[in-house]
Amino acid sequence: MTFFSVLLALFFEQFHALGRHNPVHAFFRRYAAFAELKLDAGEARHGRLAWWLVVLPPAVLVALIHVALLQTSFLLAALWNITMVYLTMGFRQFSHYFTNIHKAQDKDNLPAARELLAEWTGMDTTEMAAQDIARHTLERAILAAHRHVFGVFFWFLVPIGPAGVVIYRIAGYLAREWDKHTPERSPTLGLFAQKAFHVIDWVPARLTSIGFAIVGNFEDAVYAWRNYASRWGDRSEGVLLAAGAGALGVRLGPPQAERSSEEVLAAGDDNLIEIGEETSARALQSAVGLVWRAVILWMLLLAMLSVAVWLG
Repeated sequence: MTFFSVLLALFFEQFHALGRHNPVHAFFRRYAAFAELKLDAGEARHGRLAWWLVVLPPAVLVALIHVALLQTSFLLAALWNITMVYLTMGFRQFSHYFTNIHKAQDKDNLPAARELLAEWTGMDTTEMAAQDIARHTLERAILAAHRHVFGVFFWFLVPIGPAGVVIYRIAGYLAREWDKHTPERSPTLGLFAQKAFHVIDWVPARLTSIGFAIVGNFEDAVYAWRNYASRWGDRSEGVLLAAGAGALGVRLGPPQAERSSEEVLAAGDDNLIEIGEETSARALQSAVGLVWRAVILWMLLLAMLSVAVWLG
């Protein structure tokens, strides 16, 4: 059931992807904002309580529905799994920015590419050169592919199934949203969210990086992983971006280790990974191929595991 749930969810997502502002995601954003408003009192325990109250109830509800459907009908349980994977995993949930930036660069329309990148990342792209646009786009795309596809893929395979993907996606959202500094938000809120997501994403990030290395340039991916990943403040992001850069044979720029995860994407290029070629629009197309090859790799492994289970 796991293999076909993932396969069908990916298939449906290619024909009708969820928008960024779909009702389900909008509800959880409002839910997280409500919890922050009511519970953020500036102490560490309030940050932990807010995180658990946002993450745990939806995951428990999804798990209970899954168990109830399993006892009623295998088909209904399978449809529930497909629905949850569809809601949480997919290329098309982030790829419109990537695709449009790629098209703009192909047409040498730098103003449009700058505007799209600024809208996607929140960066100041006013004077950004073409290769910097391509580099920042590629960095954001690698992270988004992991969070929307491979990280969800991993958490769907753990025993808690659909509840796992809910935990992963909500935890990832809280880590990014609550890490943004505002006058109303205490730093303790984002601190626990960052630590929790680091634990949750530790294994998936490394499995994704291994996949990139296998389907890309293995030697350069491993070299970059070993020598450059530590330069990012967030080590999991560093592993993903370093391995992705090596696998593609392009230069992405790890910032200094003390910079925050938001500054990773806004860092200058004085400290680029010293392997591969300068990042260009052509590298964006190569990145699409890399991600699809990695998806096929993990789907083949899942299919073989499923067959082994059925035969056993």
